[in-house]
Amino acid sequence: MDNLTLIQLRDKIATGDISAMDALNHTFDRIDSVDPTVKAYISIHREEATSQAIYIDEQINSGQPVGMLAGVPIALKDNMITHFGRTTCGSKMLENFSAPYDAHVVEKLKAAGAVIVGKCNMDEFAMGSSNENSAFFATHNPWDTTRVPGGSSGGSAAAVAAKTVWGALGSDTGGSIRQPASFCGVVGLKPTYGRVSRYGLVAYGSSLDQIGPLTKTVSDAALMLQVIAGHDSRDSTSIDEKDAQVDDYLCDIEKPINGLKIGIVKEFMASEGLDPQVAQANQAALDQYKKMGAEIIEISLPHIQYAIATYYLVATAEASGNLARYDGIHYGHRTTNTENVLDVYSASRSEGFGSEVKRRIMLGTYALSSGYYDAFYLKALKVRHLIRQDIDNALKLVDCIISPTAPETAFAMGAKTNDPLTMYLSDIFTIGVNLGGHPAISIPCGISKENLPIGLQIITPAFTEAKLFRIARMFESTNDFATKLPQL
Repeated sequence: MDNLTLIQLRDKIATGDISAMDALNHTFDRIDSVDPTVKAYISIHREEATSQAIYIDEQINSGQPVGMLAGVPIALKDNMITHFGRTTCGSKMLENFSAPYDAHVVEKLKAAGAVIVGKCNMDEFAMGSSNENSAFFATHNPWDTTRVPGGSSGGSAAAVAAKTVWGALGSDTGGSIRQPASFCGVVGLKPTYGRVSRYGLVAYGSSLDQIGPLTKTVSDAALMLQVIAGHDSRDSTSIDEKDAQVDDYLCDIEKPINGLKIGIVKEFMASEGLDPQVAQANQAALDQYKKMGAEIIEISLPHIQYAIATYYLVATAEASGNLARYDGIHYGHRTTNTENVLDVYSASRSEGFGSEVKRRIMLGTYALSSGYYDAFYLKALKVRHLIRQDIDNALKLVDCIISPTAPETAFAMGAKTNDPLTMYLSDIFTIGVNLGGHPAISIPCGISKENLPIGLQIITPAFTEAKLFRIARMFESTNDFATKLPQL
């Protein structure tokens, strides 16, 4: 069962070859076997999942129609609200928080018949690139447990790579789906901003956050996006259906794009921190596209060099506002060592937030403060517009932009924890599309000498996910990287 793709498992459950309970029991056995080592999950919801699996089997056995994910075990990043269990965001601040409702994507998964088995570990409040910032424990990369799985959706990526589930949801603010997908050798999609509702997603950077799937294959990711995409009136940033219709992403996914024009960013390929093995795998992928008739065109993104600085002003400023609500009064952790109301605020936040969250709140508050707003935050917004404009203009010349997902393979645990600036550079290739709102996907494109996966990033214009999947599938169809998951 481990070697089945999500779609293959879904089809076997639908035909009765495998029951939803058999798939779930296999999932629990696998979690019990490997998760003590990988540590991908913060919580497992056996009772909730069992109830859902039994219900799916009853529907199938009685001949009732079922959803597109009927019986498939799925995991969630632990910043997506569920009415069952806890939603911790990897933080002591929300260690005991239970929500009274489900996030929009959770509603969608349930309506499609998915069986939600657990909530995955993450960098606290999605702030990190290694999954070492979780307040509870660090997640390990299934390919090499001495290395990080990436972040902040490292738990979701590791859960798929360790074959404990067939798909998982993560959130991507600056690369937090794609970078762990690259490190863990799975497919990770950041949809167009507004394509998937953020209702019920605990906010980090509201103008940047986007929910997306992590799966074994491109087709599996397409199916999961098909399920979770669409307008939601509860999210003011959700795009109306008439402006961005949700396509059938699987309909033409096997059809190569004739005359494909691929843009490569000269500023990316000249990056000093680019690992030679990553560059070589990226070039090999481009050569494969050439064999399929694609034209490779060098493009320039003149303002992309400012993306890191721009992102860490915009994101931290938004985080400063979003995390102000965690004050020890309304909800979240409340200190017991107080003498007055001021102590409640300061001590609760000091005890509840980790060092990286505090660092980003301080950066954001400073950028928004009187006397610095114009010099930092307002200027960052102007540069953000220029970066978006650069990407839009480039995508008028080519069908897609291709680059490495990350400048390196998974690094050793602890290697960058004392050097935040170096850690921030892990997202150097991914941040631009969050600032611009474009869709992007990371797919496996190689294995390093150390037997670590290497990811390839593909970017297309806004609301062209169907095209993005076709381009990604073109390369995936020429290799077996999707079947090369680690043996634990």
